[in-house]
Amino acid sequence: MAFSSDKRTLASANSDSTVQVWDMTEGTIPHPVASLTGHSDEVGSVAFSPDGRTLASASDDHTARLWDAAEGTLLHTLPGHTEPVMSVAFSPDGHILASASQDRTVRLWDVATQTTTHTLNGHTGPVFSVAFSPDGRTLASASNDKTVRLWDMS
Repeated sequence: MAFSSDKRTLASANSDSTVQVWDMTEGTIPHPVASLTGHSDEVGSVAFSPDGRTLASASDDHTARLWDAAEGTLLHTLPGHTEPVMSVAFSPDGHILASASQDRTVRLWDVATQTTTHTLNGHTGPVFSVAFSPDGRTLASASNDKTVRLWDMS
């Protein structure tokens, strides 16, 4: 699950291949707004861009996807991983999306062009999580190879 930066929207990843979007403006009880469809397999992770305009999702269908958070429309499908994508994270400036996969890689995507800028290799097992440091200079990745790797983003 992920909150938008203004805390008005909550998104949840679902095993039914959808991303659910919830309106949080009416207090603490979420109201369903949209069910985003397009993935062909379970969705395991979601993340909002820092400005809250874009929502990313990671799926067992080997893709990450970018969605217009306000409209609920699919913007782009990011193919390239050869196994399920387990986690997605935006850089603090929102220009880069990191995706972690069971294919033992982390891909860095230029959000504006939807292209892979780097594929980070080194884990010997599936990569299950990625996170950027608050200043965006470091990316952390965690794997079931029992390691956490820190990647210099420069």
